[in-house]
Amino acid sequence: METIRDLRVNMIKEVKYLKMRKVDLCLSSEGTEVILATSSDEKHPPENIIDGNPETFWTTTGMFPQEFIICFHKHVRIERLVIQSYFVRTLRIEKSTSKEPVDFEQWVERDLVHTEGQLQNEEIVARDGHTTYLRFIIVSAFDHFASVHSVSAEGIAVSNLS
Repeated sequence: METIRDLRVNMIKEVKYLKMRKVDLCLSSEGTEVILATSSDEKHPPENIIDGNPETFWTTTGMFPQEFIICFHKHVRIERLVIQSYFVRTLRIEKSTSKEPVDFEQWVERDLVHTEGQLQNEEIVARDGHTTYLRFIIVSAFDHFASVHSVSAEGIAVSNLS
């Protein structure tokens, strides 16, 4: 029969597990926001990138580079990043651990493969994925317009901003 002490220990373990669970950190339902985007179309706003809906997307407005910044409102550790896009040729991702969206450092740069008629799915296994903000820069595209359908970041919340 479990003692009160055993129950308490198990509850503490469960709370720690829940705090450290891996989640999609890039969902608006997790408190994440797109705080800047260099282009905006009222039918395809940047918030669509993090809404979890596979039918919505953000679209650029023709000139490059274009960028958007995602704010987690907490310190996170990203282990895996997946970007679903269309017509993106070169993508640069920068990160910042500051309390404000400043002091970005380059993290990843990729040349994506053009996939006619289907979304590009770019997976990045993260090294040194500690961040508070991510800046995504579409350096170039395969057409005059490009779209980002979703950004998914598997990882854990490390701490709150203080």
